[in-house]
Amino acid sequence: MVIYFYKVYEPYGCFSNFSPHGIFIEGEYWQTVEHYYQANKFLGTKDNLVIPLIKAASTPEKAASLGRDRIRKVRSDWEEVKCSIMRQAVLTKFLTHSDIQETLLSTGEQLIVEKSPTDYYWGCGLDNTGQNNLGQILMSVRQEIRELKNRK
Repeated sequence: MVIYFYKVYEPYGCFSNFSPHGIFIEGEYWQTVEHYYQANKFLGTKDNLVIPLIKAASTPEKAASLGRDRIRKVRSDWEEVKCSIMRQAVLTKFLTHSDIQETLLSTGEQLIVEKSPTDYYWGCGLDNTGQNNLGQILMSVRQEIRELKNRK
């Protein structure tokens, strides 16, 4: 069986970066993984003034909109670092919130897929040909948490 997720209010919505599960990372609190991820696009750039606006955005949708604004230039190494930034944020989220950690672990060895109709990088896209990088990260985080628990 494949575990599909996309919208926060749907089954497995806690797997979404928009889920209301805050993280404390690098000495700062972020409302959602999406807030953190979008802000990281601008670290060390001339557009870093948008970071506090992203952090303070009232919803993850607003944070995403600010981060996706094509007027701003993202950091030069963004393509190289974006997956590791996402993975660290997702790992922190699931280590922080035991309820959703249990949901993630309950998926066993099942494939996890972000069922985004428009995102072919993080999700599977409309025709299921996308890279599903967020699903891959979730499965990797699931395995890492299992290993951490087994060491205890």
